[in-house]
Amino acid sequence: MEMNVGKKTKAIRNSKHRAPVQTMTDRKQPKNVKYWKYFGSIITNEASCTREINSRIAMAKDAFNKMKTLFTSKLNLK
Repeated sequence: MEMNVGKKTKAIRNSKHRAPVQTMTDRKQPKNVKYWKYFGSIITNEASCTREINSRIAMAKDAFNKMKTLFTSKLNLK
């Protein structure tokens, strides 16, 4: 299998063991990361969803704060 290891290439190990991934491709090792965002979801090496939940709560708070005036203003029904 051919793999292009560049600046964007990252590796993650999703396991109970905390050892980083030891992969060498073209004499280069991809950067080991603890988490990254993939298609809008956060994938972590600990397989926990705490970071994902906090991220989604922050996005919801931001959306509600942008619409705060709409929710709190009085509407004239006439």
